[in-house]
Amino acid sequence: MSKKQSHYDVIVIGAGPAGYVSAIRCAQLGLKTACVDNWTNSKNQSSLGGTYINAGSVSSMALLESANLYHSLHHEINKHGIHADNIAVDIPHLIQRKDKIVAALSHKIIDIFAHHKIDRIHAHARLLSARQVEITPIEHANHSVIEADNIVLATGSSPIKLACAQIDNEYILDSTAALNMDAVPKRLGIIGAGVIGLELAGIWNRLGAETIMLEAQETFLTLPDQDISREAFRIYSEQGLDIRLGARVISAKKGNKKVTVDYINQEGTHSLRLDKLIVATGRKPNTETLAAPEANLVLDENGFVHVDENSRTTLPGVYAIGDLTLLGPMLAHKGIEEGIFVAEQIAGRHTPINYAKLPSVIYTDPEIAWVGHTEQDLRAMGENIKIGTFPFCATARAQTMGKPEGMVKIIAHADHDTVLGVHIIGPNASELIAEAVLAMEFSASSEDLARTIHAHPTLSEALHEAALALENRTLHMPCKP
Repeated sequence: MSKKQSHYDVIVIGAGPAGYVSAIRCAQLGLKTACVDNWTNSKNQSSLGGTYINAGSVSSMALLESANLYHSLHHEINKHGIHADNIAVDIPHLIQRKDKIVAALSHKIIDIFAHHKIDRIHAHARLLSARQVEITPIEHANHSVIEADNIVLATGSSPIKLACAQIDNEYILDSTAALNMDAVPKRLGIIGAGVIGLELAGIWNRLGAETIMLEAQETFLTLPDQDISREAFRIYSEQGLDIRLGARVISAKKGNKKVTVDYINQEGTHSLRLDKLIVATGRKPNTETLAAPEANLVLDENGFVHVDENSRTTLPGVYAIGDLTLLGPMLAHKGIEEGIFVAEQIAGRHTPINYAKLPSVIYTDPEIAWVGHTEQDLRAMGENIKIGTFPFCATARAQTMGKPEGMVKIIAHADHDTVLGVHIIGPNASELIAEAVLAMEFSASSEDLARTIHAHPTLSEALHEAALALENRTLHMPCKP
């Protein structure tokens, strides 16, 4: 922990993507900055990066890479004329690899903090007023108060708990514990088939667990375009995920080293006997102990911090960013942009965020990514639209990779051809969506994408061909009559 002063230009509470980036940008702009964070790893040490690095996307992606390799060796490598015998998975070693990646990324942030002379304080923090923060170091209970002209709240979010499924992190797990299991459960249940549930399901299903997902909603994945969601449901079901929609869990009880789950759907009440159960029903903002009552920080009924369009709270000089607010979805890159935005605002600069062009990604295999409006939203708004789609199976690169699943869908305005939304399910969708975001930031038309030369053969050609499809001009599929 860095040696702290008593007064700063900026105090950032939280060192997740929103918080650590905000602290770095503040320091780059010449502001004396401190960052207070309470994340403690399994070795009882400070670990910067918040949930995103320690127990979220980075950890999940590290495990998914390992799971994909294992699955490929078992089920796909022989298609290449390569044969492997006696394939086994060492789950503790797999977890250890993930932990090493997490530690390396956390240390990198520490090094950057040191380079920019940011004071790093490993402690619990509580907002006392618009200028004061009470800190309680992790290693002891002695309180102290530090002050700043500006305070940035960036404490992130945590998993939502269910009364019907009490977490013990032995048999009934939250999403953090689900990334640290020491063995592959024979039969795994997951409550929630949203983003977090699907990412976890993809890991353990590929490692060999029979995976059953219980989703209360009748519709699968409501955030992406529904053509993409339907394709995802088909692909993931063929991969072995047992996704049960309209399944509302009413109880989960552990006993005899098993978990018994009762759920209800349109056909009645059902029971499942599982080895492990993961609760993945969303996240809530970490605001319960964020501020003292006398600070008068205004929260809504769900615990989100009330902010204006500039991320300002009702307290002068106090900002809230990332998962703490309802300005955009709970995404790491949204928090990063807000961290930069607030830092520059404090320094007298104004560089607004375009929330309408914010990409979303689900890190499954294949990945899902989208930006802009869905077809359903645009039709509900009465917009005159045209649509072009193209499957990855029609691209040479996807075929050579052995990853032909998925598609690209582009939605443009029928009158002026401006691209209104791009939706992808397929290999490297998280990377491909960047071209769509850039195009939409510059108000590109589908013709602009169609006229842009793409290297051949590449996955990005699917985006090019989807743009051509808007005018019935696809080159590597028969055109519609």
